[in-house]
Amino acid sequence: MSDSSSKNAGQVEKNQSRLPEEARRARLKKWRRTKDRISTYGVSAGGLGVVFALALIFIYLFYEVFPLLRSAEIAPVSSYVLQDEDIAHFALERYNELAAVHTRDGRLLFLEAADGRLRKELLVALPEDAAVSSFATGDPSEGLFIYGLEDGRALIARTDYRLSYPQDRRHIEPQIKYPLGADAVRVDPQGAALRRVAVQETGNGFSVAAATEDGRLLLAVYTATTSLFTGEVSLRHREYVLPSPPQQGEKLLIDGAGRNLFVADAIGAIHYYDISDPAAAHLVHSVAAVAAGETVTALEFLKGSVSLIVGGSDGTLSQWFLVRGDDNVQQLTRIRDFLRHAGAITSLAPEYNRKGFVAGDASGSIGIHYATSHRTLLMEPVSDKPLHHLGLSPVNTALLTLNADGSVRNFDLDNRHPQVSLSALWGKVWYEGREGPTYVWQSSSGSDDFESKFSLVPLTLGTLKAAFFAMLFAVPLAIMAAVYSAYFMTRALRGVVKPTIEVMEALPTVILGFLAGLWLAPFIEKNLPAVFAIFLFIPLAMIAASFLWSSLPAAFRARISPGWEGALLVPVVLLVGWLCVSMSPLVEVWFFDGSMRQWLTDVGITYDQRNALVVGIAMGFAVIPTIFSITEDAVFNVPKHLTQGSMALGATPWQTVLGVVIPTASPGIFSAVMIGFGRAVGETMIVLMATGNSPITNFNIFEGMRTLSANIAVELPETAVASTHFRVLFLSALVLFVITFVLNTVAEVVRQRLRKRYSSL
Repeated sequence: MSDSSSKNAGQVEKNQSRLPEEARRARLKKWRRTKDRISTYGVSAGGLGVVFALALIFIYLFYEVFPLLRSAEIAPVSSYVLQDEDIAHFALERYNELAAVHTRDGRLLFLEAADGRLRKELLVALPEDAAVSSFATGDPSEGLFIYGLEDGRALIARTDYRLSYPQDRRHIEPQIKYPLGADAVRVDPQGAALRRVAVQETGNGFSVAAATEDGRLLLAVYTATTSLFTGEVSLRHREYVLPSPPQQGEKLLIDGAGRNLFVADAIGAIHYYDISDPAAAHLVHSVAAVAAGETVTALEFLKGSVSLIVGGSDGTLSQWFLVRGDDNVQQLTRIRDFLRHAGAITSLAPEYNRKGFVAGDASGSIGIHYATSHRTLLMEPVSDKPLHHLGLSPVNTALLTLNADGSVRNFDLDNRHPQVSLSALWGKVWYEGREGPTYVWQSSSGSDDFESKFSLVPLTLGTLKAAFFAMLFAVPLAIMAAVYSAYFMTRALRGVVKPTIEVMEALPTVILGFLAGLWLAPFIEKNLPAVFAIFLFIPLAMIAASFLWSSLPAAFRARISPGWEGALLVPVVLLVGWLCVSMSPLVEVWFFDGSMRQWLTDVGITYDQRNALVVGIAMGFAVIPTIFSITEDAVFNVPKHLTQGSMALGATPWQTVLGVVIPTASPGIFSAVMIGFGRAVGETMIVLMATGNSPITNFNIFEGMRTLSANIAVELPETAVASTHFRVLFLSALVLFVITFVLNTVAEVVRQRLRKRYSSL
């Protein structure tokens, strides 16, 4: 009984002593589970946060890009009727307040654009002894117009608007100016009636072309000089008779340089005259602009007077401009066709500051088209009668239409980004002045007549080109160095090498770009043979040195601890590099006539000082630390029992590396390469400073490039907010975002498959 009692008492004491320990362990387990839950939720929240942030970036970029996808829209504002039936031209001023209506009897009516009320009526200073026989306008942005008279004379004038702000309110005062004086000028010395006329202000004065009633084609060039003291205008002029076209001209146009004359006849042909030397002006050639049996019903220049827009009686619209052929002779060439209208084209209104235009047809429909992007942004009926005239706002925000019965309709116009289309962004485009379709990025120019070129192909290709050459340089060096460091190098040497390379990653890329642009690029240009010799002879020298080392007596090799052999190659590399640079001038003299760069040019290879070779080396040094660090960790963490088992079965260290280590570490190596590639794709400062920023489309290692990231960095600070250029730059950022996202996604899928494949090792 006593033994049993003592045993129970001991058990109770033992249980009592265990209670605090078990309670403590229970508390620890509970705290551990709590921390696990917090970590799980924290990691999940972080991952979801990253996904959410990426989604927000994508949404914001798409929000800025979305307006590029919209078509044009018109909204009716008002309508009214004009009583004058003999209207020759219809135009709007830039504030959309006044509509200028030219009549054929020489009156200029300025109406309130909103309701048609007459603000002011001016009479053109036509001579009383001659009747009007023709009318034409020049560049719409200049407000220039001309009246041809029945006695062979013509009167040139322009509309002008004077702004004032009485009581802080804008007041527009319309007026007429006469750049050659208020007197009519002689065009035809013989005095024949001018059936058709054309006028254009050129750099040397004014050029006038006229088709006379008796079938002659005339050209007159006028230069006016205004006295600084008296204000008198002295006029110099010359008249020339041009070869008559096969058919009488129905529409004449002179380009802005005064070098080319285009004559459309009654059977649908356009005749091109070279008038650069008026005394030797001649007919170059004639082309059929519309189908057989159809006629040219409308003909106008686009902004810049380079491209012709031809409208036909069958509703067709086409763009034409001069293209220099193989014989060095310019030929009028059909470039592109636009969406066909339901009726004959009756009027054309080119935009004042872009390469777009509005077309009206006999069915009462209008079409809004843009040349460069080859887009028809709107096709909409606005009347049940033919449209005789269109008035387009100089700032593309309003449109007036005048139909056959004198009805005027006023529309608000929304057409903000017509320059962009899939074909213009990603396809070849035939731009004005070029010999054929091509990929071009040129977003701005010093000329108001500039045709924006927004091809993303040169930028995307430049991005891939820079990344490709950087990876071509970085991947072999980084991976082989990582494998050697992790598997063969001694621990002491590895402790120096790895931190040193990882510290390189902290070096600002702007420093690398600065060195690449100002030192490396000139050095490579000066020592081209040395560069290629280094790439060839350093690997050969390392192989030769390794062979010699293996041939030495074992006793001698035993003096160097295993893992330190790589340090012996450093003097070899430095010596070979120095020899290559020292021999470079002699090699150029022996094999390249003193200059390898000139030799490359002579054989047809373009060489730019800042090129893909420079970028590949500089950006390779920026990418190497990333690839090296991740690869080295992946190789070093391969389980030791795998390598030991391989060597126990008789494999050599190199066989073990190739057959066991690299396959096992392949997911990590692949991740390292893709992360490095992603960094190379998004790199900005190095490519900005070391490429020359030329948006060219090739993979020539001796030429530069322009990348998406560098282009955004250069142009975004200088573009107008919400402009087409601004939004196209955001589209570039979206393209870059999508490229990196797709690459990283594919890389992760491949990495997971590799990891699953080799997880059983």
